[in-house]
Amino acid sequence: MRFLHTSDWHLGRSFHRVSLLDAQRAFLDHLVDTVRDQRVDAVLVAGDIYDRAVPPLSAVELFDDVLHRLADLGVPAVMTSGNHDSARRLGVGARVMGRAGIHLRTDPADSHRPVLLADPHGDIAVYGLPYLEPALTREEFAADRADHTAVLGAAMDRIRADLAERPDGTRAIVLAHAFVTGAAACDSERDITAGGVEAVPAEIFDGVDYVALGHLHGCQTLTDRVRYSGSPLAYSFSEEHHRKTMWLVDLGPDGTVAAERVDTPVPRALARIRGGLDDLLADPALERHEDSWVEATLTDPFRPHEPMAALARRFPHILSLAFEPEGGDDDPLASYARRLRGRTDQQIAEDFITHVRGSAPAPHESATLRDAFDAVRADTVRTEGA
Repeated sequence: MRFLHTSDWHLGRSFHRVSLLDAQRAFLDHLVDTVRDQRVDAVLVAGDIYDRAVPPLSAVELFDDVLHRLADLGVPAVMTSGNHDSARRLGVGARVMGRAGIHLRTDPADSHRPVLLADPHGDIAVYGLPYLEPALTREEFAADRADHTAVLGAAMDRIRADLAERPDGTRAIVLAHAFVTGAAACDSERDITAGGVEAVPAEIFDGVDYVALGHLHGCQTLTDRVRYSGSPLAYSFSEEHHRKTMWLVDLGPDGTVAAERVDTPVPRALARIRGGLDDLLADPALERHEDSWVEATLTDPFRPHEPMAALARRFPHILSLAFEPEGGDDDPLASYARRLRGRTDQQIAEDFITHVRGSAPAPHESATLRDAFDAVRADTVRTEGA
């Protein structure tokens, strides 16, 4: 059976205030064309269909259109909710849509109930795991801790138990939205840290034939059976060097996996350029970036006069401008931002306590901070999902 694995559409998202609606429409057109031309048997979408819990009407219309087109082709789709989606909103009408072959998996309680597909070699059980916020789903799965590894591990135990009751030779696929150890992140993914532990080991998915992952925006192969499709479009300049693709996956009768990447349309190339203003305006090597979306970092010791206007004359699609003067940090805001880059909320709070008090927080104080951050995250997810 042939699957098309994709994720992280983020319908409704913009790129530095530039609308991506047309680019997202072009991607969905490409997806439908790929399904038809490559004779795809089923589509797998591993979360973050929308960019926010209450998406704009234009994004909902795009989603509605692609669902109708897949249903018209008679190709089933299994889709899960990600940490950007409102699971409850996305799941409205799921039972009715399931009759048309569009299977939305947004309820953690149903994660061990697969969509059953079949080819001449037998059944394929497709399990859709929505994003599992540990503080909200620990009780559902009777997990011993409120962290991603414990909750996802308990969910996978349920899946393996269900699979064990099915006929011998039943192949299994799992969709999951998580940060798996060994994968590379970028700036455009929302932090899903909980309890100071965000990554889960790839071994947590042992026992199934293919794992279609979502959440990270770079296409990645963790093992032959565990892969991220990545986002179909770039959503931050940190994705400058990403090759945006989907996975075309052939699942053999004995569970063997063969996968190849299918490129997605690129609306405009990304470029990060750095240097003094005069150099950026004159360097002939930068000619290739004149039609790109550009992020420029100026290293002049003093801020030039109206640099954005000057750069825009050469790079009309420049979207971001930063200042990092060589020879020192004369911009305290920029320096502060660099110090915070890559640090978790927990680490920032503990650093603040150390700075103010002169000593690091005690273990019980760190635990109190961790509980507070978990409560805020849970409340945010609960509010967005309402």
